[in-house]
Amino acid sequence: MSTNTEQLYAQRLKRYVTAMRNTKPDRIPIRPFVAEFTAKYAGYDCQQVAHDYTKAFDAALKCAADFDWDAIVPNMVYVWTGLTQAIGLKYYGIPGIDIPPDTGFQYREPPENQSFMRADEYDQLIANPVEFLYNVWLPRASTDVAAIGSPSTYRSNLSFVKGGMGMMQYFTAFGPQIGAMREKSGTVSAIAGILKAPLDILADKLRGYLGLCEDLLERPEKVKAACEALAPHLLHVALSGADPAKLVPVTMWMHRSCVPFISPDHFNDIHWPTLKPIIEGLWAAGHQTLFYAEGKWGAHLDSFAELPAGSIIYHCDQDDIFDVHKKIGHKFALSGGVPNFLLGYRSEQEVKDCCKKIIDNVAADGGYILDASAIVQNDAKVENIRAMTDFVREYGVYGSDHLPDTPPPAPAGADTVCRGEHYDLPKPPMAPGVCLPWEDKLKELPPITGDADLCRQVWENVDVLGYVYIWQCLLSF
Repeated sequence: MSTNTEQLYAQRLKRYVTAMRNTKPDRIPIRPFVAEFTAKYAGYDCQQVAHDYTKAFDAALKCAADFDWDAIVPNMVYVWTGLTQAIGLKYYGIPGIDIPPDTGFQYREPPENQSFMRADEYDQLIANPVEFLYNVWLPRASTDVAAIGSPSTYRSNLSFVKGGMGMMQYFTAFGPQIGAMREKSGTVSAIAGILKAPLDILADKLRGYLGLCEDLLERPEKVKAACEALAPHLLHVALSGADPAKLVPVTMWMHRSCVPFISPDHFNDIHWPTLKPIIEGLWAAGHQTLFYAEGKWGAHLDSFAELPAGSIIYHCDQDDIFDVHKKIGHKFALSGGVPNFLLGYRSEQEVKDCCKKIIDNVAADGGYILDASAIVQNDAKVENIRAMTDFVREYGVYGSDHLPDTPPPAPAGADTVCRGEHYDLPKPPMAPGVCLPWEDKLKELPPITGDADLCRQVWENVDVLGYVYIWQCLLSF
């Protein structure tokens, strides 16, 4: 890595983190969440970057270098269809197979009567989410995994071997990709870790949206108990993938738990009480959370304002970013707000005008990161992305005296609401991070004649891989 590139990386990291801490850097950081747009720019189609993650990595690197952005996601076309096919997951429409090769991968929700979790199975999920995911959810969500009690099959056995090894191959490829971004173009990796709200998990992957709507009316107490059972695991997974340096945020992808998808009462009684402690737990550990608020979440800004100042960065999709700024901009940094339809279907001047309005009315005091409203796909015009980038680089300047010598320190989580050991989350019967507890395994072994602690450590270090596998299947793929 050249000295100049490393200096550029350090400058960009300070700029990005300073803005996320809701203060003023030297200029507005540019951090577009570009997905299939990278394929279009690099000369690939959607099938190529979805099916071959090395091409997706190459496309992201090319965009990072050519557009000179401050930060990007190493691969925003995150769902590697090679892995979803190895596992046999049913719920993706794959470019070039199920849908045209130049269409981004699609989520296919199962019919209501074929949901991956039935209405009478809440108690099983609540009792042991990990066991439920392996024994009930995965056999239904996969074309290959054999259900418990049915004969084991060659395809079922292969799905675990290929799925586990494929996941390890894919995840370990991100380290070199992040290193290449830093070394080749001085680009910061924008996020770390993954999080979804408990109620969104029920709607997305377990009951389906229609099933959840029925349950919220007919068995709301079961829905809340299920969310409470999921929450400690979701916090654990988020923490396990978070940035060790505590600089870039954990990202929460927000889907179906806002009005009008659910009622205000269900938001206040179920969604928020089971999500808020997770965010507080991350903050107490020194991690900010990026609320990637897909759709409209403006009805819930007062609830989000209950969180400690600086604990989140709020990303505006279809919310009015000017209204969001008035309501919570004093507590949290904002990102987004440049409508995707402008980038895809309007003129360069209209894009510039929009960016100017945002800078003048939202970003004047810092605490803003430039991005499109939603993930940028291959309908965006290259000239409009360049216009957005170039305009903000020139107009969004505060002055070099605002850039600190080092990135602002990780948050201390000093707010007293965050100091509880479990952050108001119920303690699960089995600790997160465990599939088969060592205590249970120990009962199967003959008396240990050597170092029992060494045996335990090795068992737990391998056992957690099974835990990672099933939760990443649920959350990431």
